[in-house]
Amino acid sequence: MTDRWTVAFDRHICVGTGLCAATAPDALDLDENGKGCATAETLPASEAVRDAAESCPVEAITITDAGTGERVFP
Repeated sequence: MTDRWTVAFDRHICVGTGLCAATAPDALDLDENGKGCATAETLPASEAVRDAAESCPVEAITITDAGTGERVFP
């Protein structure tokens, strides 16, 4: 595993609660439509990002290892 992740949001099911952005404000945000988004194409692997994905009420966040393509979450 590398120390960088790719974080993807399923924009069809994201309801824009902002919980992700509040949990990992340095890595996740809400876009102009109020949907979750990553602040960069790849992000440093962190507990805050994993916590944000795990706490998403509609399970809209997928984390992938940026180096290997291996799924990290879910």
